[in-house]
Amino acid sequence: MKKLAVFVSGGGTNLQAIIDAVAAGTLTNVEIAAVFSSSRKAYALERAANAGIPGFCFVPKEYETREAFTDAMLVKLAELQIDMIALAGYMVVLDPKVVEAYQNRVVNIHPSLIPAFCGKGNYGIHVHENALARGVKLAGATTHLIDCGTDTGPIVMQKAIPVLDDDTPETLQKRVMKECEHIILPQTLQLLADERLVVEGPCVRILPE
Repeated sequence: MKKLAVFVSGGGTNLQAIIDAVAAGTLTNVEIAAVFSSSRKAYALERAANAGIPGFCFVPKEYETREAFTDAMLVKLAELQIDMIALAGYMVVLDPKVVEAYQNRVVNIHPSLIPAFCGKGNYGIHVHENALARGVKLAGATTHLIDCGTDTGPIVMQKAIPVLDDDTPETLQKRVMKECEHIILPQTLQLLADERLVVEGPCVRILPE
């Protein structure tokens, strides 16, 4: 059983998708051992409490330095014996020390088909605003392993949906969440827990069952 920490900053819909997948038995060999939030006001903490999952707040501005913030998180992760991390709408850039400590064991979900609409400034609703402004015909989500760049780590899974003529950034965001993010994030965590991901340079190979 792999111990998972889910990092959040807001509403926690992807956290809920992971919780639901574990409860339904579609995500196995994974225990959601903790939720780490960068905000004390994040509704994701309530979702965690409702599911009986311990929640911890690590708010960068509450620490004298970014190094102190990072070290505090690493101490708690080690204390909880965390095996893998999911970034589920986490709005803080991970320090290289965390990336190194959990190399190829941190999964991020991004609401676009990387390399489209990713990197600096492309987060949350802005991704969908930019996609619609460009007139794309397909939108979607990507799971990838974290490296020290921004949305540059090896891609694991992608899922696409058509953009509708009457889509707004808000409706597109909701559909991408429901039809893409909430599906491929638990699936990717299953692959990671089952040790079926092999990183080969900038790419990921998925081993057969």
